[in-house]
Amino acid sequence: MSGLNRRRVLRGVLEGGAVTVALPLLNCFLNGNGDALAGGEPMPVRYGTWFWGCGMAKKIFVPKETGRGYTLTEELEALKNVKDHINVHTGLTAYRDGNFFCHYTGWVVFRTGAAPVVTTQPLAESLDVTIANKIGRTTRFKSLTATATGDVRNVISYENATTPNTPEFSPLSFYTRLFGPDFQDPNAPTFTPNPRVMVRKSALSPVMDRIKALEKEVGAEDKQRLDQYFTGLRHLEQQFDHQLTKPEPRAACVAPKALKEEPVPGTDSTLVAARHKLMTDLMVMAVACDQTRVFNMSMSKSDSNQTKQGYEKPHHTCTHEEPVDEKLGYQPNASWFTRRSMENWAYFVEAFARVKEGDGHLIDNVLIMANTDVSYARVHSLDEMPAFTAGRAGGKVKTGMHIDHKGAQATSLGYTTMKVMGLDVASWGAKSNQTSKEVGEILA
Repeated sequence: MSGLNRRRVLRGVLEGGAVTVALPLLNCFLNGNGDALAGGEPMPVRYGTWFWGCGMAKKIFVPKETGRGYTLTEELEALKNVKDHINVHTGLTAYRDGNFFCHYTGWVVFRTGAAPVVTTQPLAESLDVTIANKIGRTTRFKSLTATATGDVRNVISYENATTPNTPEFSPLSFYTRLFGPDFQDPNAPTFTPNPRVMVRKSALSPVMDRIKALEKEVGAEDKQRLDQYFTGLRHLEQQFDHQLTKPEPRAACVAPKALKEEPVPGTDSTLVAARHKLMTDLMVMAVACDQTRVFNMSMSKSDSNQTKQGYEKPHHTCTHEEPVDEKLGYQPNASWFTRRSMENWAYFVEAFARVKEGDGHLIDNVLIMANTDVSYARVHSLDEMPAFTAGRAGGKVKTGMHIDHKGAQATSLGYTTMKVMGLDVASWGAKSNQTSKEVGEILA
């Protein structure tokens, strides 16, 4: 069947604009199992992160058993329906390397590999950006970052030390960005290139031509600087090319109904959970529609300001001021907030598990790392920190386990996810946090 493939289209012109009519997703476009394309490429593997603040209570968070068959603890009970899709990681250490900033150093080490030397500024790009630079350059969005806090300052992703990726904090705006006028439905019977993208591509082309000419006029060092400076523009050109090409059909892609109003604002945990649900559903469908292959979701701030009805202290204040209950052996209200975080984490994982993709589900083709900022928030501890991974990364990762890292570097988890996503890196991190050790227990 020479010349017939998933990008074969019928071309025409309508009112001066180019129009293409795509062929349907025929069986001959897929392999025999329906889990890869006919050319042999597997379903794409996507990478994501999820964040919650203020850690845990070790006594009722950390499972007693390791490996498979571990028993969920009180603070993890909400994960019962997603237990087979996740791994629980405990006993991780984020090293301070001479500096410490409360509710900041720990999560920055997890995500950038290095302890910050000043507050609110990491030393390097976050690992989601590193991965996006490899796998996210051909989708509409290199990456997407969202927060359920309603606070645009809740940054968890950095292009570099001075360039944060501003999170989407409004469900209504997030919907418009993803599924508004610029959305190209991959399953639509017709395809009309977006005129705005065509104009942007047209405007960029002469700039790129000038760049190529300029590089021939300068010395080696300046050429290297120019190359670094214009890398982003080259990647932008690639994205324009992709958006002007008929996207591959995606059976899992079903654009959600339009949001008509913002959810009720506020820091009450029930309101935050409602925003988290909306943002999660939008994020998952953006992934299913192949609008992005890298994503980040923040459920709370590191110094979480969420509140509980009938209780006078917000989460962060509670962790420091609530006494430990002598009978229980932990802070009951602080634990209440942690349990709400785990409910939201469970919803996030379930949302990927519900979407059918190929002969499996979307959760089978993602890898998500979830982390927090401390282990025990009352004393800002950075040892024995917890984290999670979720998803099977196209069969590269095993799930359903508890791994006790026994004090190993927290960066070993991020390094492992980078390797799984195909990055050729010999090590990752700086100073005491530098590692070249993979978490072998989860590798298939």
